[in-house]
Amino acid sequence: MRAAIVVFPGSNRDGDVARALRLAGAQVSKVWHADTALPEGTDLAVLPGGFSYGDYLRCGAIAGRAAAMDAVRAHAARGGLVLGICNGFQILCESGLLPGVLMRNVNRRFICHRQTLRVERNDTRFTSAYAKGQVIDVCVAHGEGNYFADPETLARIEGEGRVAFRYCDASGELTVDANRNGSLNAIAGIYSDNRNVLGLMPHPENFVEGLVGGTDGRGLFQSLAA
Repeated sequence: MRAAIVVFPGSNRDGDVARALRLAGAQVSKVWHADTALPEGTDLAVLPGGFSYGDYLRCGAIAGRAAAMDAVRAHAARGGLVLGICNGFQILCESGLLPGVLMRNVNRRFICHRQTLRVERNDTRFTSAYAKGQVIDVCVAHGEGNYFADPETLARIEGEGRVAFRYCDASGELTVDANRNGSLNAIAGIYSDNRNVLGLMPHPENFVEGLVGGTDGRGLFQSLAA
């Protein structure tokens, strides 16, 4: 697995996701957002969390039009894998690679806490190391993670089984308290129509080593590197 991490001026999780990928056995390189191509042989393009340039306008709106995103779109169109985490999820929506938008959290506050997620399916390149319905413990840290889509788009996402993860409690139940940012249908992450693009708000890269409090995020990177 050869992974290329696209770095924007405000990215701050690129080092964490690089470590998570290397621990899973992937080869990792980094690409500056102004670059016009991904490294030859790239299997996976990653948009990490943090803050991309221009987020004060709307998160990911300018980054979605960066030169590197043309290369990411071309990579996805060829069937290449793309992963966007937090700000990366926002960029994927703004770039047209995923439907919907990430809005301000329903309570208008930045949230940063441990979060349980329910894995909705395990037959994808991103989740094969998990069990369907498994509840995993990861972290969230965002101010604009409230997933929204119009009713027709939401129905299509649900009907096509494109929800990757939902916010849930420790027993896997979908509750208001577990869905603190107010996302529609408790959606924490979605796939593209052919499931080679995944965007999610939580940070699985934070929990890949027991030393920092958890390892439930490791499965996503192991799935990709398998």
